Amino acid sequence: MNENRAGLGYQDFAVVRTKQIFYIDKTDFIREWWENADQVTLITRPRRFGKTLNMSMTACFFSTKYAGRSDLFEGLSIWKEQSPDGEYAYRKLQGTFPVIFLSFANVKAATYKEMLFKITKEISDLYNENDYMLSISLLSDNERNYFNSIQIGMNAELAAGAIHSMAGFMQRCYGEKVIILLDEYDTPMQEAWISGYWEEAASFFSGLFNATFKTNEYLERGLITGVTRVAKESIFTGMNNLDVISTTSCEYAASFGFTEKEVFAALEAAGLGDQKEKVKRWYDGFTFGTCTDIYNPWSIASFIKKQGRYDTYWSNTSGNGLVSKLIQKGTPEIKKTMEGLLQGKSFEAEIDEKIVFDQLNGSADALWSLLLATGYLKVLNVRTLEEDEEGVGEEGDVWYTLAITNFEVRRMFRKMVKSWFGGNTEMPYNNFIKALLVNDVDEMNEFMNKIALHSFSSFDIAKNVSEDDAPERFYHGFVLGLMVELAGRFEITSNRESGFGRYDIMLTPKNRERDCAYIIEFKVHKPLKEKDLAQTVANAHSQMDEKLYDAKLIAEGFVPEQIKKYGFAFKGKECLIG
Repeated sequence: MNENRAGLGYQDFAVVRTKQIFYIDKTDFIREWWENADQVTLITRPRRFGKTLNMSMTACFFSTKYAGRSDLFEGLSIWKEQSPDGEYAYRKLQGTFPVIFLSFANVKAATYKEMLFKITKEISDLYNENDYMLSISLLSDNERNYFNSIQIGMNAELAAGAIHSMAGFMQRCYGEKVIILLDEYDTPMQEAWISGYWEEAASFFSGLFNATFKTNEYLERGLITGVTRVAKESIFTGMNNLDVISTTSCEYAASFGFTEKEVFAALEAAGLGDQKEKVKRWYDGFTFGTCTDIYNPWSIASFIKKQGRYDTYWSNTSGNGLVSKLIQKGTPEIKKTMEGLLQGKSFEAEIDEKIVFDQLNGSADALWSLLLATGYLKVLNVRTLEEDEEGVGEEGDVWYTLAITNFEVRRMFRKMVKSWFGGNTEMPYNNFIKALLVNDVDEMNEFMNKIALHSFSSFDIAKNVSEDDAPERFYHGFVLGLMVELAGRFEITSNRESGFGRYDIMLTPKNRERDCAYIIEFKVHKPLKEKDLAQTVANAHSQMDEKLYDAKLIAEGFVPEQIKKYGFAFKGKECLIG
């Protein structure tokens, strides 16, 4: 470990080493990757886990541009690596290969045309960096014309084969096959799905990746990194030479992120050794393969730089709009699972790590797969079915027990839920909570109708959800909001058995002298059976009384005067509470 200043945002390995920026040695990744000898490797890790820095490190090690730069690696594990006969074999590899290093991190576009423009800029920059080839007797006249045609705004067909062609030029120039490094490969994929041009983008990248990594006779090794594993059928069609390393794989487990040993050593060096246990609660929890207790580097470096101030450093570095949208518009079952997660519980799911973007809107398992890949969930246990289980799956299926990763991520989710209600209304959500706690029904109605008016559509997916289904999605989101605001004051449960039925929400106070208990029942107005919302509210109360929803509370010693019951009746975006 280098004990120098903890600078943030550095992704260039040469700069980190030259300026003596805080660095934890991850150069053993080079050895492991080289010895595994896979022609093309795809590694997925959550954002801010050192992917770009490791790619830059790999480029610095192998690239002919850094030949003779032993100073960048002296004292690090790769420079100390010895073969059985005592030879420093890896020192001989440093600076011996032509390397193409590209990043799609900045390819964020609202349209396919804009995406293609940004991709062609990245490829054009690659050609500009190597325009020395035009001044040597390497290229024929036709090849020179082709070289000059690689420009910003070129057509998709020309762009798709341009990296392959550059690899051919470099192979001839240096007499060695080329190492191709591609960082943040899936950033354009996510943007394409969000902005609605997924099929066009997938078709383009399928051609680009096929030419670059599959049918490339000039390729020595390929290394690709990203956050998600996009389904092979979408963009990696036919790439049988691709080894995929996801967050559940054991390879390279300690190469991305900091191990607990590394974190604790860094804290000691920074004079923060007394904060180890609290740092563990806030930032520990990531698991890669069987390697547990992995920490996010951004959070740790930020914590040290800020001299021990706790904050949601990692979750604040990027928007969580996609995650928020998918949970907010998710099914009631998804929201029920989120209720449990926010209370520190876990759940079991069948995970398919190949992200099929077209399935994200309708599949809970696809959502949990995305949250696992992006680092918001962690694996507690893996279970392989040894025989068919009715209602679960068949022999050989793999089920994962998942939970929220750590305290920092839980705080991010709480903030996200608050924004559903507080960000788009004239009156913040916690004002409704205040009205509830003082049993001010008039204020509750005023607040809830404004919240419902502004938020109802946010919980509705027009293509898949009927108007009658929207209230159920909304009120399960409402439950999450209650949990965020009142978790420290009440035990909040939903959809549980009590008496002869299942109540919607129960709030059990932690301080009985200060607070009452609450039972809330939601009902959608049925115009053929109920003349108005008032009758719907009355029916909600009848159901609570007839099915003895207060039985659990009474059994715990609450008297009827300590139990408040409310019926919430919905009719479109109109709500009545009574």
